[in-house]
Amino acid sequence: MNTALRRDRILEYLRHSDGPLPASALAGRLSVSRQIIVGDVALLRAAGERITATPRGYVLERPRQGVVRAVACLHRPEDMERELTLMVDQGCTVEDVIIEHPVYGQLTGPLALSSRYDISEFIRKVEKNDARPLSALTDGVHLHTLRCPSQEALDRTLAALDEAGFLAK
Repeated sequence: MNTALRRDRILEYLRHSDGPLPASALAGRLSVSRQIIVGDVALLRAAGERITATPRGYVLERPRQGVVRAVACLHRPEDMERELTLMVDQGCTVEDVIIEHPVYGQLTGPLALSSRYDISEFIRKVEKNDARPLSALTDGVHLHTLRCPSQEALDRTLAALDEAGFLAK
């Protein structure tokens, strides 16, 4: 298979995927190394394709539907799983986490978490790598971009976060 065809197939797999696709899964499907996929994705991005790398794999950005809003939160690192669960339980997707770093400015970590399973996989990866959340760099203050199916779902999410004491005031 030539390079152009392989990159076309990567885009097709991403277009038809219901969730993130790891580079290793794409490599297996296309009978190449993971590193070849990483390079292909970098070149596809450079060509203007809107591919995001999440902790669970690559996703192709799709037109956003529903209500999208940034929400300011504040909590301890040990409350991260509870905070994320409150958001997805109301039907929202946690698109990313954003912090304002004093040296680097805005830092964004793509998440694409839509279910408890997504959260458990994310938490497992954080623990496996002994990683600290970005919010640890800002004493717990951070933003999440939420995509909710409706204003009602967003309102429920904000109420749940407020009741838990996770909304930054």
